[in-house]
Amino acid sequence: MDWKPDRKAKKPIYKQLAEYIENGIADGSFPPDRPLPSERQLADQFGINRSTVVAAYDELESNGLIERRRGSGTTISKDIWGMTKKRIPSWNRYIEAGSFLPNLPVMQRIRKEMGEHNLINLASGELSDDLFPMAPLQEITMSRTFKGSLGYDHPQGSEALRSAIAKHVIEKRGIEVNPSSILITSGAQQALHLVVQCLLKPGDAIAMEDPSYAYSLPVFKSAGLRPFLLPVDKDGVNPDDVLALHKKHRIKMIFLNPAFQNPTGAYLHPQRRKRILEISSEHGIPVVEDDPYSLTSFSREDASPLKAMDFHGNVLYISSLSKIVASGLRIGWIIGPKPVIERLSDAKQQVDFGHGSFTQWIANEFLESDHFDAHINHLVEELKNRRDQIVISLESFLKEQVEFTTPQGGIHLWCKIKNEFNETKLFEESIKIGVIYVPGSTMGTAKEYVRFTYAKEKQPNIHKGISRFAEALKSV
Repeated sequence: MDWKPDRKAKKPIYKQLAEYIENGIADGSFPPDRPLPSERQLADQFGINRSTVVAAYDELESNGLIERRRGSGTTISKDIWGMTKKRIPSWNRYIEAGSFLPNLPVMQRIRKEMGEHNLINLASGELSDDLFPMAPLQEITMSRTFKGSLGYDHPQGSEALRSAIAKHVIEKRGIEVNPSSILITSGAQQALHLVVQCLLKPGDAIAMEDPSYAYSLPVFKSAGLRPFLLPVDKDGVNPDDVLALHKKHRIKMIFLNPAFQNPTGAYLHPQRRKRILEISSEHGIPVVEDDPYSLTSFSREDASPLKAMDFHGNVLYISSLSKIVASGLRIGWIIGPKPVIERLSDAKQQVDFGHGSFTQWIANEFLESDHFDAHINHLVEELKNRRDQIVISLESFLKEQVEFTTPQGGIHLWCKIKNEFNETKLFEESIKIGVIYVPGSTMGTAKEYVRFTYAKEKQPNIHKGISRFAEALKSV
């Protein structure tokens, strides 16, 4: 077989070599009665490291295609021909062939490092344990009687919880809604997935913010969509950019995070909000609003969602309790036109038969209680203190080396590094020193940024984490 590794391909060389050998076994290039070439022979023949050959043989052995015996070399497994047992499936091929794409390697690495090592966590987009309302939630579960069924609930979710959410968004977010137009989801992530899978088709053009957490999500590429980017400045996206994209690409949907945007912390200016809704109405383009943070305004000024200004049903509104109460409850919701909600509800039923009734009951009890307002007041105060701390720490350790806009809500700070740096080396060095964050390139087109999240760590650790980051930046 005339073969050589493609060093420019995305597929690792050891996988290329494993496929080459597997194909050779199948077509007889490697006869079953002779040993396969040694690791050293293959390394010399193709000009690759011996460790690469070892990795290829490891994969072939795990799939049941070859056998390795000390003193006898590497041979083709007799089991491949079904003499003693059935052949093991080549699971790696199935993994690579699936239509739902994996997370970006960097995001996988962040989760792995956070789970395995004791790092100062300036990466995770969730609250620290001490910000969860543990005492009220324990009081609910211990002293109140569970009201509901442990069987399958209403397809759209608990009627009591949907009523509580309707009351909540009317009072706290200025959104007029009927419970029949609400679908309970497993967090905002499932809501977004349902919208993409049910309301769009492969090839559709969508508009999304740059930078944005959604930039790192594989759900858009898995669905075969064509994402086009809207630059975000201190006042959010520019409506003129939305209009230009639509004229050029016939945008089918706009995805926005208008209140204290992730990662920039930007708040979409009221005039821009008004114009985007006008564009949506003029051209019939739905807007998907993801709103995790509108209740976290540090100035306590009104930060109403875009949906509060939507009088024609153009906005699909997604929110959850993950960023303001507890991520582990997995309570999110979508608000939209009833036919849309019924379509998404049908899809959710196909996936998981609806949301768990017990956690819905807990969420309902908490939203209806006096504890909710007290918790939000405490949360906003604590997040403001941590925001202030990260600003102080950045000015203390990196004053001349970074630029940022101080966020007025939310949990993220988007930080520009003034001098050129190697993003990969900085990330690796930071992990070695004991702090982790999100590299800017995972969230948009700009590589000179990093995202720091200040909700997961207390103030002393935030200060220490920025100190370690400064040390890492200095070393690279």
